[in-house]
Amino acid sequence: MSYSAMCGIFGILARGAAVDPGILERATRSLAHRGPDDEGTVIVRERGSEKVEIGLGNRRLAILDLSPLGHQPMQDPETGNWIVHNGEIYNFREVRAKLERAGVSFRSQSDTEVVLKAYRQWGERCVAEFRGMFAFAIWDAVGKRLFVARDPMGIKPLYYFHSERHVLFASELRTLLETGLIPRKLDAQGLETYLAFGSVYEPATLIEGVRMLRPGSYFTWEHGELKETEYWDLGQDEALQHAGANGSGRRALEEKIHGLIEESVRMQLVSDVPVGIFLSGGIDSSALVAILRANQVRASTFSIVFREAEFSEAEHSRAVAQAFETDHHEITVSEEDFFSTLPEAIAAMDQPTMDGVNTYFVSKEACAAGVKVALSGLGGDEVFGGYSNFKSVPRMERFKSGWDTLPKGLRGAVASGLTNLGVASDRNRKLATLLQGEEQFAHPYFMARALFTAEQIASLRGETAPGDLEAGRNGAIGVDDELGRRLERTQGMDAINRVSYLEQRCYMLNTLLRDSDMMSMAHGLEVRVPLIDHLLAEQTLALPGSWKLDPQTPKPLLVSALQGKLPDSIVHRPKRGFTMPFDRWLREGLHQEIERSLERVQAGAVPGLNARATREVWLDFLKGSTSWTRPWSLFVLERWCSRHLSAGKN
Repeated sequence: MSYSAMCGIFGILARGAAVDPGILERATRSLAHRGPDDEGTVIVRERGSEKVEIGLGNRRLAILDLSPLGHQPMQDPETGNWIVHNGEIYNFREVRAKLERAGVSFRSQSDTEVVLKAYRQWGERCVAEFRGMFAFAIWDAVGKRLFVARDPMGIKPLYYFHSERHVLFASELRTLLETGLIPRKLDAQGLETYLAFGSVYEPATLIEGVRMLRPGSYFTWEHGELKETEYWDLGQDEALQHAGANGSGRRALEEKIHGLIEESVRMQLVSDVPVGIFLSGGIDSSALVAILRANQVRASTFSIVFREAEFSEAEHSRAVAQAFETDHHEITVSEEDFFSTLPEAIAAMDQPTMDGVNTYFVSKEACAAGVKVALSGLGGDEVFGGYSNFKSVPRMERFKSGWDTLPKGLRGAVASGLTNLGVASDRNRKLATLLQGEEQFAHPYFMARALFTAEQIASLRGETAPGDLEAGRNGAIGVDDELGRRLERTQGMDAINRVSYLEQRCYMLNTLLRDSDMMSMAHGLEVRVPLIDHLLAEQTLALPGSWKLDPQTPKPLLVSALQGKLPDSIVHRPKRGFTMPFDRWLREGLHQEIERSLERVQAGAVPGLNARATREVWLDFLKGSTSWTRPWSLFVLERWCSRHLSAGKN
């Protein structure tokens, strides 16, 4: 048995100064929703050539037995090291056994103690041993250094701030703001990525000076120097890439994928509290139900059911529930439910997002039903090629390679003609930017995922043309340092795997995973995502992209790996997005609220956002020339900024 460390963590390091106990307690309490079952803080005072104090705080959600031996912050009595840990190490028993063979002893059955002792044994290399979702910090009492690490896929968040006197880190951005030590100033790069994609893209945040620790990375602080190091990324295992490129032994490789999926689901099922599954009726969530049933586990499933029939997937989720005899729960959402819950859903956003409200609803109801752990099929589309982007982006790549050879003047003329003569729509705006080439998007993938084009962002920022918002920017979306680095990592991949990598390291990381974490933890619910176990994702990416597309079968690699567990009626039903009827809601019930939001933008609620351009987006929506996602994203941004950047706050 293990003792779960799912929680919220906070830390403050003061150099040449004292840690204020009031700040430590206040910041830790701000994470109470993430860990309602236990709380702990400690201040460690180091004396020597330089005075250093480190304060650590933890709020804990009990998934397995709550025991004093699992209390955090936790200290290693032999070294004096301290740890705070948010997450789950699913293979902690194997790591523990390896340490015990090396002579390491344990006081508890906690995965947190395994992390602490693994660091003592292997130092920074300990992260290579872990399989799970985690963000943890260790104060190395001997080395007088701070070690902070995040899981390979970026499932658990970690924010940090570094100045000459302080290092602060936390599970949530809002917690760092609660300290009063960080100016509430909007970050230009963070704002730009939000406008480009509908969520803030790591490592930037919406607050200047605060960064997110990248997935598969750790940072160390020692003698005043902070250094961030990447220890893992997708597609970097040369042996796996070579084996996959050969395409030999396809059946054996597919069986390996099947084994990794089964293993991941079994590992993530361990819990002494009720476990549920978010069920949409699609392939990914249905696959989890099927695997559990094959292992003699009756799942409790939860589905959102809309009163508006055209948006409801009740028929499909009920069919899956009946086929696998689950304990099924339907969450009926009406317009009235949505409007009454919307303020608290937006308040739960650690950073603004155009998505995530649906996860808030289903998490709230699962928690009310007594569920503390839920499995989600999140990541199945990104890993196994479920999106239309896997077909459209490679086509755009091929078109672009030929189009870019034409004279720039001709390309510009055609693009201008489309803009001036074509019907105003999101699709035509994107097509015009594709025709303009790299002046707008560094790669077609970023165009496919874009919310606003670079030209629209310039207008929203009050600029006449795409401007230089940061060093090295030329106005095109996807050419900043981080996205450029991600794009460069894909150069040796085939077109389909390139999309898969970018979906996992861009959209999934910055929208789906962040939304899932903050919306579920708002209710003290732990969401586990078996389909993006990092070993599974790594092995799948190494296989030829052509294996992941089939004109007759969606996600053929996943379906084949499930070895007939899913009925054909589930596999071949038309894919549809999981969305709410926002279009109608914005035109009707939310119309006045949007108008009030525009007035707050006019009053300066969002620094640097042009009020006139913002209103034009709203008017374009009302006349049908842009989708609901554009005004909705600006509304959510204004609500977040009004709450966290308002006058009177430090």
